[in-house]
Amino acid sequence: MTSSVRRPYTGSCHCGSTKYILYLNLPHTRIRIPTKEENPDNRPPTNVQLFYRCNCTSCQKAGILHILPISPPDDFLLLAPADPATELGDYQAREGGVHWYFCKTCGMRCFSFIGPSEVIDVDVEAAEEGLRDLLRKKAKIEGGQVKAWRAKKEGWQGYLSINAGSLDVGQEGLDLREWNEKDWIMYLDLLQGPESMELPRYGIPHKEGMY
Repeated sequence: MTSSVRRPYTGSCHCGSTKYILYLNLPHTRIRIPTKEENPDNRPPTNVQLFYRCNCTSCQKAGILHILPISPPDDFLLLAPADPATELGDYQAREGGVHWYFCKTCGMRCFSFIGPSEVIDVDVEAAEEGLRDLLRKKAKIEGGQVKAWRAKKEGWQGYLSINAGSLDVGQEGLDLREWNEKDWIMYLDLLQGPESMELPRYGIPHKEGMY
């Protein structure tokens, strides 16, 4: 079995106004399905890398294939725009819920988020080789510092999901077909209330869901 390797990948909206870097561990390792007692609300687990589809109407109509990174503050850097809360469109399916950010130009949804955030300075020259090359490519800068938005590291307890469809094509080791062929995608049942939810599963979407 090939060992999983953590490496950075780039992503963007269709027009290129939204740009980000996301760390993924590939090949992916599937997690054990939690029992109903362990996860009574059928919520996605945290502190693990997860690829999933949800059958709720918000996820279905947006066509989202979710990526939950292991550590959102460490694994996701938004290079543009500088402040998604003011520069991107924002849809909330319910008051106080997740922010479904989208590009105001092309309409692409790259990520959804809820929780505190912060802007950090990333030293291009001091960054590890893989990240350094991507920063130069995406930020179009050879050296110095790049400002990046991310989930706030201190006390993080929020939610960050990246839309796999927004990852840039042609990157080494990244083939979204493989995610389905190897049953890496977990399917969640969040269409109805807690009383009628089925356990998460691999292989087959829940009612009204899609592959």
